[in-house]
Amino acid sequence: MQSFTTVTGVVAPLDAVNVDTDAIIPKQFLKRIERKGFGQFLFYDWRYENGQEKPEFVLNKEPYRNAPILLTRKNFGCGSSREHAPWALSEFGIRVILAPSFADIFHNNCFKNGILPIVLPEEVIQSLFQQAETQPGFELSVDLASQSVKGANGFKASFEIAPYRKQLLLEGLDEVGATLKAEDRITEFEEKHKVFYQLSF
Repeated sequence: MQSFTTVTGVVAPLDAVNVDTDAIIPKQFLKRIERKGFGQFLFYDWRYENGQEKPEFVLNKEPYRNAPILLTRKNFGCGSSREHAPWALSEFGIRVILAPSFADIFHNNCFKNGILPIVLPEEVIQSLFQQAETQPGFELSVDLASQSVKGANGFKASFEIAPYRKQLLLEGLDEVGATLKAEDRITEFEEKHKVFYQLSF
């Protein structure tokens, strides 16, 4: 997993509430067994019609096609618990999502896939939407170490994150990767346990 330190880039405004995981990655694309290949289908029903791009959808416009930061409304990622949703977002290039709230399972899955979901007050999110409307292509810089979001126009906000999750993102690790850091200790324990088990019988 790619480590997360600082992400600076264009903010793509997705002005919708209760965006569910079926909208993020529709169910017909869940046949793959690996994590790759989902980015092209992100928001498929919103991005395409009869196989053609819908020009009005934000991620089909310049300069948002390669935006690393997604700005959206409350309860983002609701619906089913499919982890394919953050897989698709990550492969598309989204590293940060700004919203007033997230669905719990989706929120947890983001951290497992190198995406930083940032909760900001609704009035702050509204202010960012207003800036996105008046300044198309405006950028923000998100710094995980200092837990800050900054803009060139003087915008600044801080966000909360659990220390353990912060450290995993900084190191580019999921829970499995974090566990494997103690692989030598795990192996040592298993060898001792094996000897103890053999002596017990």
